[in-house]
Amino acid sequence: MDRSTVTPVEILHRWQAGNRPIAPDLDRLALWELADDVRSRAFGITPDSVAEVVRCKTDLFFSILDELHTFPLKSTVFLETLWNLWLPLAMQLSTAKQSVNRPLIQGILGGQGTGKTTLCQVLRLILGKLGYSTVSLSLDDIYKTYADRQQLQKADPRLIWRGPPGTHDIDLGIAVLDKLRGSQTRNLAAVENPQSDAFKPDIIKNIEIPRFDKSAYGGAGDRSQPEIISGADIVLFEGWFVGVNPVVDAKLNEFLAGAPFPISTESDCQFARDMNGKLYDYLPLWNRLDRLMVLYPQDYRISRMWRNQAEQEMMATGKSGMSEAEIHRFVEYFWKALHPELFIKSMVEKGDRVDLVIEILDDHSVGKICRAIDLKLSD
Repeated sequence: MDRSTVTPVEILHRWQAGNRPIAPDLDRLALWELADDVRSRAFGITPDSVAEVVRCKTDLFFSILDELHTFPLKSTVFLETLWNLWLPLAMQLSTAKQSVNRPLIQGILGGQGTGKTTLCQVLRLILGKLGYSTVSLSLDDIYKTYADRQQLQKADPRLIWRGPPGTHDIDLGIAVLDKLRGSQTRNLAAVENPQSDAFKPDIIKNIEIPRFDKSAYGGAGDRSQPEIISGADIVLFEGWFVGVNPVVDAKLNEFLAGAPFPISTESDCQFARDMNGKLYDYLPLWNRLDRLMVLYPQDYRISRMWRNQAEQEMMATGKSGMSEAEIHRFVEYFWKALHPELFIKSMVEKGDRVDLVIEILDDHSVGKICRAIDLKLSD
């Protein structure tokens, strides 16, 4: 075989089949890294550093080789996604963690079907190989209780589903992130200075990570037993509007004047204004984030099709699910609350605290991987 014609993915397949790396393979992979200058900038890869990056990614690839079958994504682009996104992202998080003297809080913003859960599962596996303990926390995990949301709905009947701004216990989220941020520093200080009153062993307690059971109360959902951990090096905090900031009234009203689907009535417009106002309450929570990445669909409307596919797959297993009409109402409800064309797109275009943008294509595969500024320049 003429190795000069071997594609990078073929190299990874050969490694997966048992071949060991050879110099031409590494050279080919280095060229591949630099060929996509947008992605290489996103991960800080330069001609001077590319050889070391490839070596580190190769070592990490082989360290997880026996566990690839446990990864939650099985597709033809699995290895390409692993090499282009998951491995370098884990390495980037490792570098970011080393730059702070406490646990790192990574925000992950993504709508329905963008792969937030899969990304968190994969990163936890890879970061474990790098020696880091990782915990995932979802915006869903800090919902108000069922009883509280029932009272909320009585006060505002528009809150027919959990999820929009205002249905979360923000104080709970802040308390959990603050405990996680302080856990490692306190533990280290207690070991180094066991006589200090500020770091007596009795203040070093386990941390309760809230969890939410979506099946409770006939699908309305409620808090479940928390997960107990002693701390984490890296926290992956994900959700459909994690990190989303409110927009100024003038910009919101200009957007609403164009009657963007599915916003069509004055009551829809008022709902959007009220949800935008609720976002101000979340800013103290977002301020706990060290980094923010956006899983950005090529077309936000594809989430309706993704949700329909997920419901059909669930019903095929014998579980109940929503009809297509119910799915449309459900998805459109959240578009009315925080329309992706305004809130998510404006964040990406402005680069507002966004460190990384991962474009998600219609088939769930990964498109561009870039900094927000590079995505804007390439449009």
